[in-house]
Amino acid sequence: MLEKVNLKKIMMKEEYKAIAGQLKPRLSALQQQMKEAKVPVIILFEGWSAAGKGSKISDVILNLDPRGFKVYSTVDPDETEARHPFLWRFWQKLPIAGEFSIFDRSWYQEVSTARLENALPKKELARRIEEINHFERTLTDNGYLIIKFFLHISQKEQKKRLSALEESKATRWRVTKTDWKRNRRYDDLYQIYDEMLEQTDTPYAPWRVIASEDRNVAMADIYQTLVKEIGRAIAQRPERDAQAAAYQGGIPASRFQLVETPKLCDIDLNRTLEPTIYKEELKKCQAKLKKLHGLLYKEQIPVIVAYEGWDAAGKGGNIKRVAAALDPRGYEVVPIAAPSKEELGRHFLWRFWTRLPKRGHITIFDRTWYGRVMVERVEGFCTPADWARAYDEINEFEKELTDWGAVIVKFWLQIDKDEQLRRFEDRQNTPEKRWKITDEDWRNREKWDQHEAAVNDMLQFTSTDFAPWTVVESNDKKFARIKALQTLIAAIENRLK
Repeated sequence: MLEKVNLKKIMMKEEYKAIAGQLKPRLSALQQQMKEAKVPVIILFEGWSAAGKGSKISDVILNLDPRGFKVYSTVDPDETEARHPFLWRFWQKLPIAGEFSIFDRSWYQEVSTARLENALPKKELARRIEEINHFERTLTDNGYLIIKFFLHISQKEQKKRLSALEESKATRWRVTKTDWKRNRRYDDLYQIYDEMLEQTDTPYAPWRVIASEDRNVAMADIYQTLVKEIGRAIAQRPERDAQAAAYQGGIPASRFQLVETPKLCDIDLNRTLEPTIYKEELKKCQAKLKKLHGLLYKEQIPVIVAYEGWDAAGKGGNIKRVAAALDPRGYEVVPIAAPSKEELGRHFLWRFWTRLPKRGHITIFDRTWYGRVMVERVEGFCTPADWARAYDEINEFEKELTDWGAVIVKFWLQIDKDEQLRRFEDRQNTPEKRWKITDEDWRNREKWDQHEAAVNDMLQFTSTDFAPWTVVESNDKKFARIKALQTLIAAIENRLK
């Protein structure tokens, strides 16, 4: 892609002033329209050192309301960031609907300069490229606009600019040994950049390679692209929403290996455990899990435990028995309720990405990202297109986590309708338990059949060979607790091997 760029192109100052005089006010107006249409926009500035990324970002944001954007400068990951999946720190910085996130360098550092300087293995490079493409496609499918600029200059021009910066006391600090090293290895980095651009130039997030030796040419191209693409995204928003609401397609076929899981109606719930046996097994399992937690920390292996199930199925008590065996410094229980306004303004996976454990730690989710294909589907909180697409998005999410090294254990706690009614009535009639029962629980019960159909689809389409579902027979809470503990222990032991 880089060889097609004409770096010798120039633009006279008067011509640029005329173009900018029209486009800058238009960009300012589009920001307000973007906010009203709730279109989130991500703008990336990548390119050569000294290509002018900082100055061009400064020029652009002068035309924007500062309350509607954030600028992020990407450097090497710190210790905390390095202990999470490589895209984790960028999920944190996604804009809320109607606002901008502007990146001075981005996730592309992980497949460009990192490849040159950290000797990134081919397998790891391919994995990161695939994750980036999934990441950008997932965002654009959910209404984000991603505009990617690569600022291109020649080796000679780069050397000239670095020398000029170094000659001035005021700017000398901006030039590092790494900058000069990259200039000397310009040809190697050129090939890496070119391959990166080719592999991540997609219909949903294409690259704009900007000839940046002439500032006027570069800024004119940048403003023209911003105005055109933001305007198009705003105009297409009503059409996108209408198509999503009218979606009549089925659940897309999964590209992952799925594990056959029985339907809920075929689960034998007559599984019980004698109290004395339960106490013995509980003590044994918790002692074993405690030991394994120490090994997980030593080996820096993250664990994600996902709990789903019917209301009153016993998730809280089950989680309590797991947590009792863990070092409180190395785990977190994350209860998931209805999304907040801030969470609703972002991709549905955002609030889960931001709560992932770091290496060596355990996170237990009390309800999860599967709400998208269950309660949101049944209650109409998202469009049919949204929840149909979510199966693949969830599988990709979990695949990225397992490729990162995480152990994922997913439990569906199954009870029958009669047992749920008994527990509801017990809560309703016991003062100290009454806080556990809500009107919403009763409303959900009225839609049991719809929820059951959604759960069966979830089990069928998201039980993968790398993150299978375990259905836990929970009419007997004691049996359910031991089965969950034993399943978790087996998964951790298998990973440690």
